[in-house]
Amino acid sequence: MPLVRLLRATVTSLLAMTLLAGVAPMANAEPDCRDAGANQRFVVLFNPGTPHSEAAAESESHCGDIAAYYRQIGVGIVDSPDPAFAERLGPDRAYSAESRARADRLGPQRAPVEVRGSNPWNLQRVRADQAHAITRGSRDVHVGVLDSGVDAAHPELAAAVDTRRSANCLTPEHPQLAERPVGEGHGTHVAGIVGAADDGRGVTGVAPETGLASIRVVDPEGYAHPEYAVCGFMWAAEHDIDVANTSFLVESAQLGCGSTGSPVPREAVRRAVRYATAHDVLTVAAAGNERIDLTAVPRREKPVCEAVPAGLDGVVSVSAIGRNSVKSGYSSYGLGAVDIAAPGGEPGADECVRSTVPGGYGSSCGTSMAAPHVSGVAALIKTQHPEAGPAELRRRLLGGADPIGCPGTYDLNRDGAQDARCRGDPADNGFYGHGLVDARKAVADPPGAD
Repeated sequence: MPLVRLLRATVTSLLAMTLLAGVAPMANAEPDCRDAGANQRFVVLFNPGTPHSEAAAESESHCGDIAAYYRQIGVGIVDSPDPAFAERLGPDRAYSAESRARADRLGPQRAPVEVRGSNPWNLQRVRADQAHAITRGSRDVHVGVLDSGVDAAHPELAAAVDTRRSANCLTPEHPQLAERPVGEGHGTHVAGIVGAADDGRGVTGVAPETGLASIRVVDPEGYAHPEYAVCGFMWAAEHDIDVANTSFLVESAQLGCGSTGSPVPREAVRRAVRYATAHDVLTVAAAGNERIDLTAVPRREKPVCEAVPAGLDGVVSVSAIGRNSVKSGYSSYGLGAVDIAAPGGEPGADECVRSTVPGGYGSSCGTSMAAPHVSGVAALIKTQHPEAGPAELRRRLLGGADPIGCPGTYDLNRDGAQDARCRGDPADNGFYGHGLVDARKAVADPPGAD
C-alpha cells in the first residue's frame, strides 16, 4: 500500500472517558528507580491546566521525568526507566507507544514510489487549474505538513517552506529547527501536492503560492507515535498554521484497537486537535488505506476503535478516488466517517499521483495523496477569505464539493461479489462524503457557485 505504515487505517480508540489527574499512587512501596532499566517514553494525561510543578512531582513520585508538558491540554511526555510506570500511574492515564511497538515487532510498510512521466490528471479532476484563474494562494497562508518531513532544498518547494514555522516533533522537548528542514519521500510528496511551484517544470501544486511548514511527526521507521502528533498539533496552533495536513494514523492508537486497547493515545491527540481547532487550525486527514468500513465496527468494540486523527471532531476526513472518479479499492470509507473525496489514484498504468520527492519526482497512490488536495483547496479558500476560521473553511470545502452518488455496482476485481457497500445519497455517502473536492467551486463566492 502506498503509505507509511501508519496509514493502514485499522481504526483506533473512540472512548470518551473522564480522566482523573488526581489518582492516588498505588498503595505499595515507593518504586526504587536506581536499579531500573533503560528509559521508555510515555504519554501521560493530567487534568488540563495542571501546573507543570504538580505534573512533574507526580511523575517523579513514580520514577518519571517530564521531557515536555502541554499545560493547556494536560498532556505530558514522560521518560521513565520503570517498566511498571504506566501501571503505577494508571493505564487510563499513561501509555508507551515505543514499548508497544517493540513488543509487536511491527515492520515498516512504506509507500512504493513509482517514477513516471508528467500527468496532471489529479489537478484537472479537482479543477485546480480553473481555480488558479481566481487565486493561486498566498505566502501569508500556511499549510503545516505533519508528516515525515519536507525536503526544503527541492527547487519546487524551497520558496514555500518557512523554517520558522517548521519543527521536528520527533524530539518534542526541543522541536525548534536551527536549519532548513530535511525530509523523506512521503512528506515531500505530500507537500508537493499542496504547494509545488508553478514554474514550468516538474509538477504544480493545488496552491502553488501558499506557504508550507514542515512539521515532522513520522519517524524514520514509519511510526507516528501519539507524542509526536500531540507536539505537531500544539506547534501548529502556536505558530500561525492555517491548515494541518495529516496523511498518517497515530500508530500506537491503532495498535491499541481491541479489547486490550488503551484510551490514552486517542484522548491525548483529541485534546491537541481540539486546541489546534480553537486556535484557528483546520485539520485535514487521510481516511486510511485498509479498505474497511470505518462505521461497521461491532458495537462492543466501537469505544476503542477509530481512525486518529481522521475520526476526531472538527477534522475533515478524506477518501481517495482514481482517474475514473470511483473510490480507490484501498481507500477506507464509511457513512459519517468520510467528509470529502479527492484524487489518490489507483495502482496501475499511470494511475498514481505524481509529485515531488527528494532529488526529483515520483508517483504514489493512497489516501495520503488525497488529503493534500483538500488541504491545498483549503489554502486557496483562506487566501480569498483571510478571516475564515476552521468552521468556515470546512463549510466552503464541503459546500463546494461535486456530489458523487454511490455506484450501482462496486466489483473492482470482477468476480461477481461487491468489494464494498456504499450507503447514503449523492449529497453525503460513505464512499465520497459530500463529494469530490472542487477547487473552482470552493473559491467562488457564494461557496459552491460555479
